Amino acid sequence: MDAVSGILLVMNVVNNPLARLEDAALTAVHTVGETHAEGVDASLKPSAKPQFGDFQLNAAMALGKKSGRPPREVAALLVDELVAATGGMDGLLEAPEIAGPGFINIRLRPDALAEALDWMDHGELGVETHVRPHAVTVDVCGVNVAKQMHVGHLRATVIGDTVARLFERLGRTVHRQNHLGDWGLPIAMTLHSLLSRQADLEALDLDTLNTAYRDAQLEAKGDARGLEAARTNHCGPHRIAELESQQSSAMAAQEAARSALVALQAGDREMVAAWKRLIEVTMDEVYRAMSLLNTRIDSSSERGESSFRDSLGEVVDAFVRSGLAVEDDEALVVRFEDRERPMLIRKRDGGFLYATTDLAALRYRVQDLDSDEVVYVVDARQRDHFRDVFDACRMIGWADLPDGTRAELVHLGFGTVLGPDKKPLKTRSGSNFKLMDLLEISIERGTAAVKARAADPNAPTHTLSNDELERIGRAVGIAAIKYADLSGDPGRDYLFDLDRMIAFEGDTGPYLQYAHARISSILSKAGDQFDPEAALVTEHPGERSLALMLLRYGGTIAEAAAHLEPSRLCRYLYALATEFNAFYAACPVLKAETETLRASRLRLASITRRVIADGLECLGIDAPDRM
Repeated sequence: MDAVSGILLVMNVVNNPLARLEDAALTAVHTVGETHAEGVDASLKPSAKPQFGDFQLNAAMALGKKSGRPPREVAALLVDELVAATGGMDGLLEAPEIAGPGFINIRLRPDALAEALDWMDHGELGVETHVRPHAVTVDVCGVNVAKQMHVGHLRATVIGDTVARLFERLGRTVHRQNHLGDWGLPIAMTLHSLLSRQADLEALDLDTLNTAYRDAQLEAKGDARGLEAARTNHCGPHRIAELESQQSSAMAAQEAARSALVALQAGDREMVAAWKRLIEVTMDEVYRAMSLLNTRIDSSSERGESSFRDSLGEVVDAFVRSGLAVEDDEALVVRFEDRERPMLIRKRDGGFLYATTDLAALRYRVQDLDSDEVVYVVDARQRDHFRDVFDACRMIGWADLPDGTRAELVHLGFGTVLGPDKKPLKTRSGSNFKLMDLLEISIERGTAAVKARAADPNAPTHTLSNDELERIGRAVGIAAIKYADLSGDPGRDYLFDLDRMIAFEGDTGPYLQYAHARISSILSKAGDQFDPEAALVTEHPGERSLALMLLRYGGTIAEAAAHLEPSRLCRYLYALATEFNAFYAACPVLKAETETLRASRLRLASITRRVIADGLECLGIDAPDRM
């Protein structure tokens, strides 16, 4: 379904003329086509050439082929039905025209177009909200305790929060779930390393914690294969002794970590207090980044691996009882009919795996959070893992809600952030870019761009204080990062080019912010001349094109949510801002020929500003009034 069709279907048929037109088109196709109408596309397409009309109905060719009638004859019957259903020649439409082999060109009457805009302006901007019996759960962020956030977390956070916002804009109840890596042997290794060194936990910061995590991993890393090879190949005693010492040290570190994990699991007071401190230090930085990124992710979103530790045994038992888990070399696996690869849910030593935890989390998200859709925004390389987890969840029945609804389980995978060399983005030293460093660089660049513009005495921001300029600069820098991420296909890698992303021209976040600020300036200059109830006039082609573009907003939101594609909203907002610029160039606003035109065009500008602001809010991007 195209964007316009989506709009028309979600808008209220009684109050919105466009929805009445779409309903009339559906009725006409089924009336004329009768049994042949099944499977025929009855949606209205936006006209490629505005001089021929606003929309095009192309059903006549398909109906003609199926019924054995000339398509133009079918088109004439469709036109009669359309006109009758929309109130005759004094109703919604100007006289439809039949072109070519049977295309039907449709143009709304100016008063009907104005009525649709008025309905939109006084309502939810054309967005149809629904109260649904079930919620949506979105897996976002996915940080690991004791580790710095990196650029991969940027994508999981930005895309996930925006998908959640789109659902919320449609009236859905949404649960954001930040699945913390806060349990297991790696965390126990870090705890043991810190406590054995008598580290001052109160003075702990994330950089120190990140170093401790890395050091603990190295301490526990032996080289059993290397030692075996050295003995087999009769390497010198010095080399063998060196490898034996390394292996012995690693085994001791692993045993100490296992002891720490046992103590943590048993609720040892010192160990639990240290564990909570690790989480606190990690999450302080996480929430600082979440705030800078203007997300709705906070402590209420936290749901770590530790939350499910007591249910992992029961998860495995449930699969055993259902006959879905079978023993394989003393481990337990789940097999699938359509793939050779089984899913391991319990190791031979009785230990559990990520898959076990993800099954427990998925059961919680569907059953306890009552979700009929669960979206995992996770690296695309995890595709096979989530395919297994989702299929296993369906097989055991945990994807089915009590009312019979089967939850939709979706992995929204994302690609890698690339640097100028088109390789995964790294610092000059070759290490992973820390997320906070990336955000701070973007904010610095955004602030520099805003201050450079404010230096012009004619700039709207020239009289603003330094604090105000920095606030706008922060918004611009964050908009640049978020829009660059959201405007493309999430599954593809994308190039981190800050020079392009921070630009106030072209398809960028700052360009949309500037469009909003520009319209705000026009309305501010209008002052009392702006009348929010002014009659809308859409006689000029520029007015008409802008009006039709505005009416696509509700459908765009619906489709962006349905397809989990924020890029649809990005493309729409860019097209709207471009359309407004064309309107403003062709149709004088403050200097319009008559008071009626000025009032109408100011109201058109106001609706455009509202839509841009609302769309940016759905993307989690601020909309400054001055730039």
